Amino acid sequence: MSLSKQKKSLLFLLSSVKYSISMEENDHLIINHSQTNLNENISLTIKTTSNSSQDHPSLHIRMPNIKVFGGSSHPELTKLICARLGLEPGRVITKKFSNRETSVEINESVRGEDVFIVQSGCGEINDNLMELLIMINACKIASASRVTAVIPCFPYARQDRKDKSRAPISAKLVANMLSVAGADHIITMDLHASQIQGFFDIPVDNLFAEPAVIRWISLHIPDFKNAVIVSPDAGGAKRVTSIADRLNIDFALIHKERKRANEIDSMVLVGDVTKRIAILVDDMADTCGTFECASQKLLSAGASKVYAICTHGIFSGPAVSRINNSPFEAVVVTNTIPQEENMKNSNKIQVIDVSMMFSEAIRRTHNGESVSYLFTQMPL
Repeated sequence: MSLSKQKKSLLFLLSSVKYSISMEENDHLIINHSQTNLNENISLTIKTTSNSSQDHPSLHIRMPNIKVFGGSSHPELTKLICARLGLEPGRVITKKFSNRETSVEINESVRGEDVFIVQSGCGEINDNLMELLIMINACKIASASRVTAVIPCFPYARQDRKDKSRAPISAKLVANMLSVAGADHIITMDLHASQIQGFFDIPVDNLFAEPAVIRWISLHIPDFKNAVIVSPDAGGAKRVTSIADRLNIDFALIHKERKRANEIDSMVLVGDVTKRIAILVDDMADTCGTFECASQKLLSAGASKVYAICTHGIFSGPAVSRINNSPFEAVVVTNTIPQEENMKNSNKIQVIDVSMMFSEAIRRTHNGESVSYLFTQMPL
């Protein structure tokens, strides 16, 4: 596309909103909103390439009408997301009354704004969930044009089905609560079961940590071509086959039977790991009982080294001590949950930063772009 055609395209696209446009000699556009009550300038840069098949204008625009607020569950992740977006975190005060009720104060206008609220399902889960619901409702009744809940680790995701008599489907209840509070859109990562998206009547973008995991393996395991991707249970078979296919290596899985929650009865390895690096991959690690038993099983089957990678490192109860006493070379998690304290207590725990995936999802959602690129690629 020629430069003149690009100019015409931009003029046509911007004609619906009253802007005045001037073109400088270095192809830098200055766009001024014609309404007197808005004195914002938006700078755009057109980059042209010699390859006509890849010709398209690249527009660098400051995102207007967007606010990103963070709850008290993971303030560091909120700061990282805002830093990548070039925004300041929204001003909000969260506190507890003496009777332990949650109080939220939104200290800036959100009228007509596209609001994103970052709150992970970790720590004091029930308090953080209630805080998220109150923040959503506070923004909604303050005339926010859209409220998106960014929930890196979805709470109650393991209670997604009625597996015994009188068992609740708590993940469905959480979905209903978020919708009733006023959420218009959900962004999350690696749901325990993808079907949880069906509990909502609003759009849900379930991002995958897979691109970040693949990048970590290729950069930090020199002999990864001699590795085997292992699922610690049959439910994760689809996840490990996808990673193994993209790395062009083999996979295996472990069939486990539980006596009760968080207690493993027996494990059976399906696949060959003899004299090879075994990389356990799962969506979450709670007490690490599964990882501990799986690592012993893999070593007894002849694996030379064992790594563990999971998206959500919950690490409750004896998890950290089990990691320290385990034969793992490293236990790698993303920062959907804060890991600062756990890293102080164990030198085996390493963290992959996924803030760029959430910030890019927020940017694309705000601009009305597709987020499907993030399902297979990791933004730099």
